[in-house]
Formats: sequence, C-alpha cells, structure tokens
Amino acid sequence: MLYGEKNISEAVIELWENPHADRDYEIKIDLPEFTCMCPRSGYPDFAVIRVTYVPDKIIVELKSLKLYLNSFRNRYISHEDAANVIYNELHGKLSPRYLEVIGDFNPRGNVKTVIRVASDIKL
Repeated sequence: MLYGEKNISEAVIELWENPHADRDYEIKIDLPEFTCMCPRSGYPDFAVIRVTYVPDKIIVELKSLKLYLNSFRNRYISHEDAANVIYNELHGKLSPRYLEVIGDFNPRGNVKTVIRVASDIKL
C-alpha cells in the first residue's frame, strides 16, 4: 500500500480548539476533487463538496477533512447519501452553530445533481 492510500484508509477527522469561540464567524471550504462510485452502475461520480459552517468551540483540521473525503473514492454511495453522511459526520464532531454541506455533482448521463443539507432547512 502506498503512503497516500494508507493515509486515506486511516483517515479520521481531527479537531482543533476554536481560538475565537467568543464570536460568530463563517468558514467556507471547497473540496473540488470529491469522487465516489455509483451504487447501481459502478461508474465514478465527481463532485465539488462545499462545507460552510459557523463554529462553536471546535474547528476542523483541513488536511484531515481532505483525507476523510478522499476515503469515499472507492465507496459505492448515492449523491444524496454522500452529502448526508458528510453532514452527519461533521455535525456530530463539530457541534457547530450552523452547518451546510453541498454536494455539487458533475453531469453524467445528462443529469446534474446538487444536494444541500443544512441546519436551517425547514420542511
């Protein structure tokens, strides 16, 4: 196993103490090289994952987030499930004041999908 594959297979989201927890501020992270596999066809899916959050006491370490998202590359998962799994993982670890995860998937077979999971969605 190459060192990058090992790092991805052992990926764990690392957390840091928020040095500015006394105020609200927004963190935006774009991860433009997200890949996963279609659970029906096995074809690769490509997306930009956008994470926006207002932290409370904890912030995410960026390299660990990148490695965590890279762990999806050989995983058979739908667009909807991928966005929700990422949201649930970040929400559970960070307990942010606000969180939004957008999966902006590239067109495949003449279909483009954008999935938004956020703490402000009202049904």
